[in-house]
Amino acid sequence: MNIEESDLSPQLKKILEHWRVILLSLFAVLIVWLSIFQISTEEVGVITRFGKYVRQVEPGLNFKIPFAEAVYKVPVERQQKLEFGFRTTKAGINSQYSESPVTKDESLMLTGDLNLAEVKWVVQYRVDDAYKNLFKVRNPESTLRLISEAGMRQIVGDRTVNEVLTVGRTEIANKLQLLIQEICREYSMGIKIEQVVLQDVNPPEPVKAAFNAVNEAQQEKETLINQAKSEYNKVIPKARGQADETIQQARGYAAERVNNAEGEAARFTALYNEYVKAPEVTKRRIYLETMSNVIPKIGNVVITDQKGNNVLPLLQMQMNKKIATNEK
Repeated sequence: MNIEESDLSPQLKKILEHWRVILLSLFAVLIVWLSIFQISTEEVGVITRFGKYVRQVEPGLNFKIPFAEAVYKVPVERQQKLEFGFRTTKAGINSQYSESPVTKDESLMLTGDLNLAEVKWVVQYRVDDAYKNLFKVRNPESTLRLISEAGMRQIVGDRTVNEVLTVGRTEIANKLQLLIQEICREYSMGIKIEQVVLQDVNPPEPVKAAFNAVNEAQQEKETLINQAKSEYNKVIPKARGQADETIQQARGYAAERVNNAEGEAARFTALYNEYVKAPEVTKRRIYLETMSNVIPKIGNVVITDQKGNNVLPLLQMQMNKKIATNEK
C-alpha cells in the first residue's frame, strides 16, 4: 500500500519538512567544512584532484573542492634532521639520547686502512620544492637516510682512521654535504641540505682504551717537542747574538790596532823625513821631548859629574816643583 503526501496529516508534513531543512543545512555545513582548510606559516599546501597535481597554495585559509581534491601539507620552512648512530629521545636543555643495535650498525664504518671507526652524525635539511618532494620520490626521508649512510661510508672508506678521528672531521662533513646535495638534485627530491654535523667519532668500544693510550702518547710527544723547540728558541738566538757581539768587538779591536799602527808608522815616517833634513836638530828635539816626558815620572834625581864634585841644581828644581804641586 503506497502512502502519498496528500494522505499525510499536516502535522506530519511539517515534521518532514523540518527534517529536510536540517539535513540540507547539515549537508551545507559539511560541504563548507570540507572545502575550507588552513596552511600554517611554515608550510605550503599541495592540492591534487583525483590524484593529479593541480596547484599549490600559500599559508592561510584556502578552499578546495570536497571529495574531489586532496591537500598535502609540506613543511618547507621547518629545518628537519636525520640522526645516525643515535636517536634523541627527549629534546631540551638536558637532551637524552639512546643507542640500539640498529643505530650502532649504521654508525660502524670501515676506514681506508682497514680499521673500524664509530661515526655519529646529523644531517639537517629543508624541503625547498614541495611538488618534487611529494611526487618524484617515494618515501623521501627513507631515501635521504640511505643516501647519507652510503655517502658517509664512501668518504670514510677513502681515509685513514687517524684522519677520521682527528684532523679530517671538518673535511668529511663538508664533502658529505656536497655529495648528498648532488644526489638529491639528481633524484629530484626537492630537498636542500643545510648542514652536516659530526657529533662524535670514536674507535669501537673494545679498542677504545688502547686508542686513547696511543693518543695520549702522541700528545705527550708533541708536548715534549714543543718544549724542546721553546728551549731551542731561547738558547740559540742568545748564543748567536753573543757570537755576533764578540765578532764585532774583535773587528773593532782589529780596526783600532791597525789604525794605531798606521798612525805610528805615519808619525815615524814624518819624524824620519824631518830627521833627514836636519839630523842634529831633530835628534836634539826628540831627546828633549823624551826627557820632558820621562823625568817627571822618575822622582828625585841627582846628577853629578864623573868625580861627584859638581851637583846640578836639578834636585832643587824637583823640590820646588813638589812644593808648588802641594800648594795647589
